[in-house]
Amino acid sequence: MSAEIREYSMYIDGTFVEADSGERSKSIGPADQETIATFPRGGKEDVDRAVAAARKAFEDSDWGHVRNSVERGRLLREIGRRLRDDLDRLAEIEALDTGKTITETSLIDVHQAADTFEYFADLATQLNGEVLAVPADALDVALREPLGVCGAIAAWNFPLMFAAWKIAPALAAGNTTVFKPAELTSMSALELAKICDAVGLPAGVVNVVTGPGSAVGQALAEHPDVAKLSFTGSTEVGRRILQAAGGNLKKTTLELGGKSPNIVFPDADLSRAVSGALTAIFFNAGECCIAGSRLFLHTDIYDTFVEQLVERARKIKVGHPLDWDSRMGPLVTPAHRQQVLSYVDWAKQNGLKLLCGGEAPKDPALSRGNYLEPTIFAADSNAVKLAQEEIFGPVLTVLKFSEEDEVVRMANDTIYGLAGAVWTQDIKRAFRVAKRIKAGQVW
Repeated sequence: MSAEIREYSMYIDGTFVEADSGERSKSIGPADQETIATFPRGGKEDVDRAVAAARKAFEDSDWGHVRNSVERGRLLREIGRRLRDDLDRLAEIEALDTGKTITETSLIDVHQAADTFEYFADLATQLNGEVLAVPADALDVALREPLGVCGAIAAWNFPLMFAAWKIAPALAAGNTTVFKPAELTSMSALELAKICDAVGLPAGVVNVVTGPGSAVGQALAEHPDVAKLSFTGSTEVGRRILQAAGGNLKKTTLELGGKSPNIVFPDADLSRAVSGALTAIFFNAGECCIAGSRLFLHTDIYDTFVEQLVERARKIKVGHPLDWDSRMGPLVTPAHRQQVLSYVDWAKQNGLKLLCGGEAPKDPALSRGNYLEPTIFAADSNAVKLAQEEIFGPVLTVLKFSEEDEVVRMANDTIYGLAGAVWTQDIKRAFRVAKRIKAGQVW
């Protein structure tokens, strides 16, 4: 399959089309730098076409009407079923396009995408309103109604899952959508568009426009007919998206960067906590916004924990995405690997202790890919660059703490606030610390 170059088209108004400009972009496989697909390089004109189609589908049909909720649920459920039926092929495409291991894409990505469509299929008929208690001579009714056209812009690290997470809830609520996948990883979103077309979604309900964020994403954020915008990506780009969307006051949801703290207290189950710490940072090669990239270890367990952590990290097999024995694949692009390595170089030059990794694997078979060994540094301060900036790669910073208040202060000493984790067998401490961590979700 790696020798096959797939040719994709955008999906607008129920038809697979080329970009208005006629230009096309390439998808380059992270494992070997070979072209694996081409797709249209869209722009503002294509966004205008897609938004017009989505608005027409919303306004000129009963798609969003409450009486159509059962049919919406049926279609969403059918999309989920077809994702599962095509799991092997989709998992392989996702692995080749992103560098994820085939194990991850088979066991997680495609299944979660299908789960998402099935979950929101069930919710489609349960968007109930409510009657509020008011004086006897009045009636106060709150209804949940669709907004209209929902724009969605996704990051490159979980392409199929992001497409499902953004499209399925919008459709369940009766909205129509214009989805922009990341330019680096557009294949699975266009495969999803084929499924949407095959199940019989009305024309214009789902539209997929490919191309650079500077053109397609910007146009979608600025478009006055987009009622709601959802963006997942870097904090820097998120600021620009919010500014663009603010021009017409559209509702906006952003999921941005993270520098998640992973806190291990001395009473934790160390074997499970080590496994959790490894998964938190090396899953998806660390290209995950909620990655547990800061590991805080209590001084009483620090040496034992680090010994086990490093020993197991060195055993993680870095390899080709389609190798079922691989546990970590390549990073998404050479430029991104170089960016990650710049943090590694900084840490080496500034006195942080390298515990393992820090370079590309020596296996000649991996020389053409964007591979990097699982890397762990020990630091004396949470203020260092490695502990403050999002690296988005397989690089972990380990720090010590002695007291609960101390580790909470360090965990919250960051500009981010996406996720966190607490390892302890004391349920009171678990809830107390989790509540004090300034993050959207804490495990």
